[in-house]
Amino acid sequence: MTEHVKVEIAAGVMTLTLQRPEKKNALTGAMYNVMSAALKQVEADASVRVILFQGDGDSFTAGNDLADFASQARGESAVDSPAHTFIETISKVGKPIVAAVQGNAVGVGTTMLLHCDLVYLAENARLITPFVNLALVPEAASSWLLPLRIGHARAYAMFALGEPMDAQGALASGLANAVVPQPDLRKRAHDAAVALTRRPAGSLGMTKKLMREQQKIAAQIAEEGVLFKERLTTPEAREAFAAFAERRQPDFTKLSA
Repeated sequence: MTEHVKVEIAAGVMTLTLQRPEKKNALTGAMYNVMSAALKQVEADASVRVILFQGDGDSFTAGNDLADFASQARGESAVDSPAHTFIETISKVGKPIVAAVQGNAVGVGTTMLLHCDLVYLAENARLITPFVNLALVPEAASSWLLPLRIGHARAYAMFALGEPMDAQGALASGLANAVVPQPDLRKRAHDAAVALTRRPAGSLGMTKKLMREQQKIAAQIAEEGVLFKERLTTPEAREAFAAFAERRQPDFTKLSA
């Protein structure tokens, strides 16, 4: 385990477990770096046929550690982030990716699921994309992929109003394969990952490639990344992060974009 991410390889499955439950598995730069390195390793390791993501505690992940965002908003750290590298990396993985999600999946915790091939949700799972609440824009090509999957109206409500989507809603919208009781979640996801290891790897890879418009995804990630960086340094973003730190509602009404 390195920096709150446990990486295990067994029977052809690489399992990445987020292990920062006291912070709802909020993702630090170091955690992103570990995950990106693991995903790059997988592509070069023929013994690993499937990737499985899961998180300890009551939440899959609270998304980015807002302390990192806040420091970027104040101009105290480099804007080129490990988060963006992770997004680019997971979007290019050619091997199957499975996710087991319980509790809240916030921000990248939801958008990364758009790059997973099988998604299993606990009954208490909630998908949340509060980018506009933080004066930011969607990432991970979600501004294209999420409306494509669930329609413009529902995607806009998730982005602009921060409306969560519960597990049954995600299942009905095609964002998940199944909703299972939380005690059974990891076994269900792991069983699916093992089943994929027994399928022909070449066929799986080609099928995934055919199902994804990789050039469009890459272009969308790049465009979102430029806008995301710009938004991080705006007065609106500084107000959003200050309000979060001060446990108050932000006031954007007197600020320019």
